[in-house]
Amino acid sequence: MTTSMQDQETTDGFHLVIDALKLNGIDTIFALPGIPITDFLRQAQGEGVKVISFRHEQHAGNAAAAAGFITGKPGICFTVSAPGFLNGLTALANATTNCFPMILISGSSEREVVDLQQGDYEEMDQLAIAKPLCKAAFRVLHAEDIGVGIARAIRAAASGRPGGVYLDLPAKLFAQVVSREVGQRSLIKVVDPAPKQIPGPDAVQRAIDLLKGAKKPLVILGKGAAYAQADEAIKQFVEKTGIPYLPMSMAKGLLPDNHAQSASAARSYVLAEADVVMLVGARLNWLLSHGKGKTWGAADSKGWGQQQFIQVDISPTEADSNVAVAAPVIGDIGSCIAAMNQAIGSSWSKPPSDWTGAIAERKDKNLTKMAETLAKNPPVMNFHSALNVIRDTIKANPDAYLVNEGANTLDFARSIVDMYEPRKRLDVGTWGIMGIGMGFAVAAAAVTGKQVIAVCGDSAFGFSGMEVETVCRYDLPVCVVVFNNNGIYKGTDVNPLGKEVAPTVFVKDAKYELMMEAFGGKGVRAATPAELKRAIDEAIASGKPTLINAIIDETAGTESGRITNLNPAAKKKA
Repeated sequence: MTTSMQDQETTDGFHLVIDALKLNGIDTIFALPGIPITDFLRQAQGEGVKVISFRHEQHAGNAAAAAGFITGKPGICFTVSAPGFLNGLTALANATTNCFPMILISGSSEREVVDLQQGDYEEMDQLAIAKPLCKAAFRVLHAEDIGVGIARAIRAAASGRPGGVYLDLPAKLFAQVVSREVGQRSLIKVVDPAPKQIPGPDAVQRAIDLLKGAKKPLVILGKGAAYAQADEAIKQFVEKTGIPYLPMSMAKGLLPDNHAQSASAARSYVLAEADVVMLVGARLNWLLSHGKGKTWGAADSKGWGQQQFIQVDISPTEADSNVAVAAPVIGDIGSCIAAMNQAIGSSWSKPPSDWTGAIAERKDKNLTKMAETLAKNPPVMNFHSALNVIRDTIKANPDAYLVNEGANTLDFARSIVDMYEPRKRLDVGTWGIMGIGMGFAVAAAAVTGKQVIAVCGDSAFGFSGMEVETVCRYDLPVCVVVFNNNGIYKGTDVNPLGKEVAPTVFVKDAKYELMMEAFGGKGVRAATPAELKRAIDEAIASGKPTLINAIIDETAGTESGRITNLNPAAKKKA
C-alpha cells in the first residue's frame, strides 16, 4: 500500500521513493533531517523503513558506505540541500574511491530558480558538483520517473566496480501526485544489479602458466576480494596452490590472520623478493608503493623491480595503471577465482620450499619480536600494550567488528590485531582519511546487530565524536576506545615562541569518557592494560554504548605514523 488509506486512488513522490527502495530490498536509510526531507523520513519510518538519523551528514554518508561494503547492496544516505549535500559529498567521494556501493540522495532547489541563479533557499547546482566525484549522477524531475531514477542509481552503484552514486530530488518532486496505477507501474525492481562477468579462458590460462613458472609467487588480497564474498573460492585457491598471501588491511580475516600461509609478518620481505605477484581485488596504488621502488626491491635506477604481475579485477582499465601487468584476468572476483581453481588441475606443484621456508623463518623471527614487545607493561600504556588488549579481545570475540582510524592507532593496529573472519575490519581505506569511525561503527551495529569495537586515535575521534549521541540514541552495541595521547601524533610539541599551544597539541588529560556519559552511555577511564581489558569485557557483556578513554604515553607516537615518506617536514626532521 502506497498511502495510508486503501480507497485513495493517488500516490505522491514521498511514497514512490519509499516504495521504490522497499521494492529493491532496501530497508535502512542513514540521514540527517531538514528541509525538504524531514517529512519523507517520517513517512519512511512509518512505512517500516529503519531510519538512522545522525548529527552530521558526512557521518551518515560514511555509514551508508560501510553498510554497502558489509551487505553488498547500496547503502542509502539522505541529506538536505546545499550545505547538507556538501557535507555528504565527502563520504560519497570516499565511497567511490574505496569502491563501496552507496547512493547519496539529496533534496535540492527547483531547477527553474537554480538555472537562473535567482537566489533560492540553499540554491546550488548539486548535480554538476557531484558528477566529477562519483560513479554516476542523476536527477529526477517527475514523480513517474522516480522508479527509473532509483533503479538506475542502484544498478550504477552495484554493477562492475562498485562506487558512489548521486541522486538529486528537487523539493517539489516529493509532493507531486500521480494516480496509484501509474505510480505502481513506474516502479522497477532491479534484476541482477551486479551481474557476473566471466573471465576469458585464455586470460585464466595465461595467469596459471605464469604462476606455474614462478619460484617466489605471492598473492595479495585487497578489500575488493573481501567485498566479493567469494570467501570459499579464495580459500580453496590459496590452500590448493600453497602460495603465500598478503592481505591488505580490510581484507584481513578473509583467511584467518594466523593461517600458515599468511605472510603478513614478513610483509617487507615478500614484497621485495616475490617474482610473480597475483593481485586479487587489490590496486597498485600508494598503499603498495605503486608497484615499484625500494618496497619492491627495485633493481634499476628508475625504481622498476623484477616482478611480473597478475591482476584479478573487474575493471580492465585498472591493469597497467602503474606498472605493466603481464596477465590481467578481468571479471568478477568470484568467477575469476572459480575459473582459476578449475584450471589448476591435479598436477599443480606447490611453491619451492626455499621460498616458503624463508618466509616462515622471517615470520617466526618477527612474531617472536612482536610477542616480546607486546608482553611489556610500561608504567604508562603505549600503543603496543594497549593494542595487545584489543588483539586478545578480537581473538576471544572473532565475530565482533573492528573499526579503526587514526595515524599511529591505525598503523600499529593493522600489524598487531589479527582478524579471523571476513569483512569484520573497517578502516580508513584507500584515501586514508580520518573521521570514518563513528559512521562506520553505527552502520556495522545497525545493519548486523553485532558488537562493534571502534578503536580511534584522539585526533581521529574528534572528527565524528558527537555521533556517540547517535550510538546512545539507538542503543547500539558499540564500544569506542579513544587512544588519548594528548595530541596529533604526540602531545609533546611546543610552540617555539612560548605563547599559545602548538597546533598538534590538545587539552591535556581530556575526559572523553564524559561525552558518552552525557548521553546516557557508560564512560570509563583506563590507564593500564588491566583496566582497559576489564572495561572492554564489561562493554561486550552488556552490549551497551560505552566509551573508554585509554590513556596513552604522549611521547609514544611518531610523526605521520608509518607514512613519513609522504610528509616532507617529517623527512626533514629525520
